[in-house]
Amino acid sequence: MNIAILTTSEQWFVSYAKELQSKIEGSKLFFEHNEVNESFDIVFILSYHKIIEKEYLEKNRHNIVIHASALPQGKGWAPLFWQILEGKNDIVFSMFEASNGVDNGDIYMKKNLILNGTELHKELREKQAILTIEMCLEFLENYEKYKTPTKQIGNETFYKKRTAKDSELDINKTIKEQFDLLRIADNENYPAFFYKDDKKYILKIEETNNENR
Repeated sequence: MNIAILTTSEQWFVSYAKELQSKIEGSKLFFEHNEVNESFDIVFILSYHKIIEKEYLEKNRHNIVIHASALPQGKGWAPLFWQILEGKNDIVFSMFEASNGVDNGDIYMKKNLILNGTELHKELREKQAILTIEMCLEFLENYEKYKTPTKQIGNETFYKKRTAKDSELDINKTIKEQFDLLRIADNENYPAFFYKDDKKYILKIEETNNENR
């Protein structure tokens, strides 16, 4: 089969997209959908942040997206992180056919990501990427089983886009109460922060096994 991978350049998933490409012989990697100037049997659209026009989707047999929620619940932005803030450690990932709507395409498969509740941002991204790659490879290896998707069933819910403001801590709450917010904070791009006496303070978190550090 003729296979392509589409992701956003200079984003967290790029290295994983290259890893997936290396595992799929003959596949091509793109960073802009308007650069996909040929038809493919499958285009894996992974961590891509632009709207893709219908004319591009119609060129391919399958345009496959993986979303970290049990669709139709949890449509929208950053579903993995929003669910962690809800206290969930069992996260459903949905593989579906891209469409012009918001995460409303037909479902190919669903898989669960089980977290232990201690992962920080980098490890969360890594586990998300590993499962994403596994799902893509499983789809290819068992194409006859998965090639016919099913309609989404149930009531839909939506998550809003997360911004830097969403990393704000409440100094009147304990670290334990806000640990999940610290877990998902990106130390480099969206670090946790708090205000005290009209001053803003940034708080970064990392795991260490060295008690003397």
